[in-house]
Amino acid sequence: MKIAAAAYPIEWHNRWNDFVGKLRIWVRTASEQGAELLVFPEYGAMELASLAEEENTRDIARSVAAVTARLGDVDDLHASLAREFGVFICAASAPMRRKDGTQVNRARLFAPDGSRGHQDKLVPTGVEGEDFGISPGTGLTVFDTALGRVGIMVSGDAEVAAIARSLVTAGAEVLLVPGGARRLQEYWRQRIAAMARALEGRCAVAHAVAVGDADWLAAANRNVGAAAIYGPFEPGFPDDGIVAVGKLNVAGWVHGEVSLDALRRARSEAAVPGPAEVAAQDGRLPAVETEALGGEAEPAPEEGR
Repeated sequence: MKIAAAAYPIEWHNRWNDFVGKLRIWVRTASEQGAELLVFPEYGAMELASLAEEENTRDIARSVAAVTARLGDVDDLHASLAREFGVFICAASAPMRRKDGTQVNRARLFAPDGSRGHQDKLVPTGVEGEDFGISPGTGLTVFDTALGRVGIMVSGDAEVAAIARSLVTAGAEVLLVPGGARRLQEYWRQRIAAMARALEGRCAVAHAVAVGDADWLAAANRNVGAAAIYGPFEPGFPDDGIVAVGKLNVAGWVHGEVSLDALRRARSEAAVPGPAEVAAQDGRLPAVETEALGGEAEPAPEEGR
């Protein structure tokens, strides 16, 4: 399959149709280059706060409310584009209000036949909880598609090995990471985590990012990174694990070809333990002891200090 990961610029829109036109161009461009699975970044939908006027974009709570109110239209647009161009689209994540009144950071996956699914972020950051009002998601899903089995880890969820292990153990062959970072350190943390998940899970990982400054948008005013597609360190994949990677902070699609046959061979013939073997070790690892060596050590800090 050919995957396209976006380095997506956060931009101001004066009208709804401006956003429609932008998204259509992005999807059409990826489709024309042969992409079958498209991945947009975390909180890329926040640019729609621009439709609620600038005074609201500078307030995180009001901008989140404005985007949440538009999400039905946003999803209908993605569903229409997935059908029109015959592609799977992992839409940019957005705040979504659940029936119980809580909000989650939700990525949605749209299929060419009109069906759709979603994955909520399981481990929101402190900033998301305090400033965005985001609560943790409560479930994990593997999507069985014509392209293979797909799982989604929203941004920092990719940094939690147990989440990826659960998805891969359940059959996921491709993991999508709608990512986002305000600082280079955050970006590199996500990038290295994505590569580690590909290594551990013997799977492909597509990492999308937002790029560009948006001083008018308090919720996403700084965005850095490079989109990429990673594979396992196994035969049939590049020696460095990088199937494709874009230039830092340069907007556009990054395309990579991933062979499901090669992924499946990697799982059956891999040189390193896979998720099932790793999980099996959890109950067999020896207890960890502390042993003094080389003189008196500094006392360990108290927990929480």
